[in-house]
Amino acid sequence: MKRNPLLVVLILLIFFVISFLTNILGPIIPDLVDSFQLSIGLAGFLPFAFFVAYGVSMPSGILVEKYHEKPVLLGAFLLALLGALLFALVPHFWVALISLFSIGMGMAMLQVAINPLLRVAGGEEHFAFNSVLAQLFTGAASFLSPLLYSYFVRTVHTNDPSFLIQLLNRLVPMHFEWVSLYWVFAVITLLMIVVVGLIRFPAVVLQDDERIEVGGTLRELLRNRTVLLFFAGIFAYVGTEQGIANWMSKFLQLYHGVDPATTGATAVAYFWGLMTVGCALGLVLLKFADSRKVLITFTLGAMLALVIGLFGPRDWALFALPATGFFASVMWSIIFSLALNSVPHHHGTFSGILCTGIVGGALTPLLIGGVAELVGLRWAMLLMLITLGYIVSIGFWAKPLVNNATIKRKAEPVKETAGN
Repeated sequence: MKRNPLLVVLILLIFFVISFLTNILGPIIPDLVDSFQLSIGLAGFLPFAFFVAYGVSMPSGILVEKYHEKPVLLGAFLLALLGALLFALVPHFWVALISLFSIGMGMAMLQVAINPLLRVAGGEEHFAFNSVLAQLFTGAASFLSPLLYSYFVRTVHTNDPSFLIQLLNRLVPMHFEWVSLYWVFAVITLLMIVVVGLIRFPAVVLQDDERIEVGGTLRELLRNRTVLLFFAGIFAYVGTEQGIANWMSKFLQLYHGVDPATTGATAVAYFWGLMTVGCALGLVLLKFADSRKVLITFTLGAMLALVIGLFGPRDWALFALPATGFFASVMWSIIFSLALNSVPHHHGTFSGILCTGIVGGALTPLLIGGVAELVGLRWAMLLMLITLGYIVSIGFWAKPLVNNATIKRKAEPVKETAGN
């Protein structure tokens, strides 16, 4: 099929929007705690409401196969628009849970729909390059959204003469400056609905490893011990990522007196920025070393950085906690590739199962919040040493049928079947 550069740009923009909306929770949690007068335990329900929506990953894949990409993309952005508008218009805690679930469901649907579309629009021979480019867009959005939050919190309800700030001054309640972000999200998702509606989409024929099958295939995979172990790996990774990103700013505020609207937001921005840098370095390292060794090394680095960040002085914490993003950068891609390379077939359904593991981003921050009520946030965040420890273990027990190709070693041929 002829390449479609315009559609590739749109897909990269969608990756940007997904990340922009998804990774803002961490910086604004301290403001939400103050605005709604929440305990840390209740605050844990905010990321829970968002990420539990990723349980719809597999049903979304079935919707894509039945109705195709464009209607699913439009439905996803509509859900995100409604969620953002609801939160912007009625900024209350229980409304927040509903709106965050709606936005999360939209983001989950987008994630499922755009990868096969990127393969077709950009050409199969360019899929690997475009996938890495999409990750760079994702990283850029994650880096920029906390900085935009910081700008709005410092500027809304001031005498700034710009049209945007004056408009937000009329829309946003006093002392709820963070609400301005959700007005921006509403405008962005509305524009995306218009753009997606105007662009013509090609017919996408799903490859075998992109199809999601239910019934016997799903039951077969769910009985496979290897499948369940790697599902737990994705669960542990996303739980760790979101546990750090969502609680970092609040931790810095509680233990080091850091202003969450400025220094705290910047720390979260650097967490995502360093993750992008680590991703680029990881691509190079995977050409020289077995992916399992890279996973073990980076995960041990993340554990060390986490402990230093939690128990070191303020300056160390401001460096070490964002640095965990650098070390976490390779985990998702390595775990996912090891998983798919460990079973000989049904990769589409297996991918759907793995993506459902993103709900780890719902449960781990919630658990941290609950434990923090009992022992304090510092000790509660040590729970992530358990999830990181499990990720380290993957590097020892994973036995892929095909190893990653390095400069010294080409990919090995299939030599055994996946264990059950």
